[in-house]
Amino acid sequence: MRFGDVIRTALEQIRVNKLRSFFTLLGIIVSVGFLVAVVAIISGMNAYVSENLKGAIIGSNSFQVRRMPIRIGFFDDEEMRRMQKRPRITEADEKAVEEAIPDAVAVSLQSGWPTPQADLFWRNRTLGEVLIFGVTPPYQIVQDYKFEAGRGLNDSDLQRRSPVAVIGHDVAEKLFEHVDPLGQELRILGTRVTVVGVIGKKGRVLGQSFDGFVMLPLTRFEMLYGRRKTNTVSVKMATADDVADGIARAEGAIREAHRLRPGEENNFSVDTADALVAFWKSLTKLLFSVIPAMVAIGILVGGIVIMNIMLMSVTERTVEIGVRKALGANARDIRSQFLAEAIALATMGGFAGVLAGWGLALLISAVSPLPARVTGWSVGLALFLGAGVGVLFGVYPAARAARLDPIAALRQE
Repeated sequence: MRFGDVIRTALEQIRVNKLRSFFTLLGIIVSVGFLVAVVAIISGMNAYVSENLKGAIIGSNSFQVRRMPIRIGFFDDEEMRRMQKRPRITEADEKAVEEAIPDAVAVSLQSGWPTPQADLFWRNRTLGEVLIFGVTPPYQIVQDYKFEAGRGLNDSDLQRRSPVAVIGHDVAEKLFEHVDPLGQELRILGTRVTVVGVIGKKGRVLGQSFDGFVMLPLTRFEMLYGRRKTNTVSVKMATADDVADGIARAEGAIREAHRLRPGEENNFSVDTADALVAFWKSLTKLLFSVIPAMVAIGILVGGIVIMNIMLMSVTERTVEIGVRKALGANARDIRSQFLAEAIALATMGGFAGVLAGWGLALLISAVSPLPARVTGWSVGLALFLGAGVGVLFGVYPAARAARLDPIAALRQE
């Protein structure tokens, strides 16, 4: 029997039993669709985070020295207690880093985690839960801020504890709408501050806006919230190649300032944009490690269903098999026929799963901040799994059909 005839006959059997074929393939469709959709979301998020996270949290060519690392939420209770015993990062630490790295583009000190939130009041309008933080002027250089209106904070503001503020794009847009925000007075915690600048839009990362904030001189911030909050030192180097050397010098300076002995563990943390991206990708690797087990379960169930349906088909078509053998078909022809049907079924399930997963990923991306990027390897793997299931679980039914005695098969008529 020619290969083309085998495929044509297999597809005809699937067409005749459309409903049964659909339910047979449901397990494979769901499993393959899940694989494609999840991989698309994770791959899209990885690419998006790599492109956008660096500039949003830590400026380019920069690093930060903190009491606790940004990924603090992923520590267990014991590690958290140990971190809470660390000394706060102070102005003395900033000065030590500044002296250790005289060639740095900028060294700044800003209020640290957790960043407080407050309601803003202007005339009869209110904007709730806006991030409030204090900085020294070089922070604006570290973060590569571009001003769409007004000016940034300066040394005079810091020294005089001036009641001035620079606001993010979202604050200007939501609170002032069509009114020029420059020179307007905001009320924060009962204190009035004058808007002197508006920072251009930085955008969102995974639904989180980086434009909804009020930035105060650090000295004015400490008048509102006190000096007990730990701070963060941010350093911007001239090039990305200078960052590693800058980190080494900053660590040495702060270890000396904290009077740590040689071999003693750092009681502070250093974060870079690349480290944040690497940490994010380590989390997605954990997700990737779970996917094979979940997909394997679905594929196994789908394969068992295919095998049972094919065995049922062998029983239903016993007479047909007997007639074909009586007319000259050999065991190889019968085996090829049933194996082709199983492979065709599973491959169609793989195609349907790819389309379903692709559609689901695009839908999730459309209704949520999660980006999606369907990868070629996930589609190829999905189709390979579909065909592989057909081969693996179609062999036994095909072999059973091939072993049928034509005389015994014809007797069933």
